[in-house]
Amino acid sequence: MSAAVGPGERPHCPILHVDMDAFYASVMIRDRPELHHVPVVVGGGHRGVVLSANYPARRFGIRSGMSGTEARRLCPQAVTMPPDFGLLTPVSKAIMETFRTITPVVEVTSLDEAFLDVRGAVRLFGPPEAIAARIRSRILAEHGITCSVGIAASVSVAKLASRKAKPDGVRVITPERFVAEVHPLDVGDLYGVGEATRLRLHRLGLITVGDVAALPVDQLRRMLGNHLGAHLHALVWGLDRTELVPGGAGVFGFGEGEPEGSMGAQHTLAVDLRDRAGLRRELLRLTARVLARVRGAQRVGRTVTVTVRFSDFTTVQRSRTLPEPTDVTQEVYAIAVVLLDGLLDERHPPGSSYRPPGVRLVGVRVEGLRHLREGDGRQMALGERDPGWPDADRAVDRAVGRFGTAAVRRASLL
Repeated sequence: MSAAVGPGERPHCPILHVDMDAFYASVMIRDRPELHHVPVVVGGGHRGVVLSANYPARRFGIRSGMSGTEARRLCPQAVTMPPDFGLLTPVSKAIMETFRTITPVVEVTSLDEAFLDVRGAVRLFGPPEAIAARIRSRILAEHGITCSVGIAASVSVAKLASRKAKPDGVRVITPERFVAEVHPLDVGDLYGVGEATRLRLHRLGLITVGDVAALPVDQLRRMLGNHLGAHLHALVWGLDRTELVPGGAGVFGFGEGEPEGSMGAQHTLAVDLRDRAGLRRELLRLTARVLARVRGAQRVGRTVTVTVRFSDFTTVQRSRTLPEPTDVTQEVYAIAVVLLDGLLDERHPPGSSYRPPGVRLVGVRVEGLRHLREGDGRQMALGERDPGWPDADRAVDRAVGRFGTAAVRRASLL
């Protein structure tokens, strides 16, 4: 064990960002040594997107979020595997429990990464660097995969440091070294700066982090708006959030921390569809999956959002807010169908001779989630007969929980 930190000492950089290295791929192939040194892609089958690529595949330019078609073009010999969440989720949960043996302040951000505040752990385990070494050795020993750790004084800098540590390393960026190490980087390297913001800044001639840091915050606010300008000013000086929220976002419904404010699912179709009946069946399948997660988290939601991506890659969304929050599949599906039909009618008005592009992707999301309370649910009109959908949903949930997802299916999906 590393030497303990003295009673009066506080760690200079108390935030750790721990990120598994190519998590999906690493777990899927850890018991298949014949695949350890060949390119492996998880996801991306047919027309899907890449969820993860191991490091041999990344040397060909394959990255998460890339289309499967592009990945196959870059590396035709890559082994493609579908994700097995029955394997991935238990490993993720065990890793998060390992983090909690170090500190209770763990903010989970996805299946394979989390922020840790180790201010209260240094007296037991030594400085943050020693804690990072302890975590990495335990994960390797217990799960057979590697991780990278970034150490800093704030959330965004710790995230940036873990990226620089990959693969299988540790990187510390202290406040004293922040300007020298971060200001020369492209502004798009900052955590929280997406591609659209990066391009916007580049068009303004702000290429590096230092370019943005050279501008007063008032000027950034005038150029980019009050919120974005102030947020960027904090990021470029490493002055963003230093306190974590224990728990964090729910991930794939396995109940890690508090669920996010919305839950959704989307699916890239095997072939482009124009048939509304087929699209409605797909929408029903996705809605049933999402609402099972909502009920499992003891939540209800009020806003339904439907996403459609056409074969010309135009993506459109429509939302509607319900009078009362719900967790009933049929109620959400009824609204989702109205939204879907409206989207399709916009592209192909009834009676029009125009042949619209087919639908490539469809998705549904329930937003505005909150805890289930006594009395939640739609109030029936006088004389209206209760159709029994809530009871049916919960009966299906119990059957699926006991016998698996194939135990019960809606007749229209068979």
